Amino acid sequence: MDPVLQQIYQLVVPSLPYVLGAYFVLWLGLMIYVAVVMSRVGKLEKQLALVEEAFSKRA
Repeated sequence: MDPVLQQIYQLVVPSLPYVLGAYFVLWLGLMIYVAVVMSRVGKLEKQLALVEEAFSKRA
């Protein structure tokens, strides 16, 4: 193996679990955020449907 690559791997490999853990936490946070936003959008759509129904009955 090339000595330069061996040095690079010796620097990168020990920190790999931390990098993977950081990416996991980032993706998990993103998925939770998307789920919360989708839940709120669903609630807003229900409220909008009720408002539209009430408005159509009024007209």
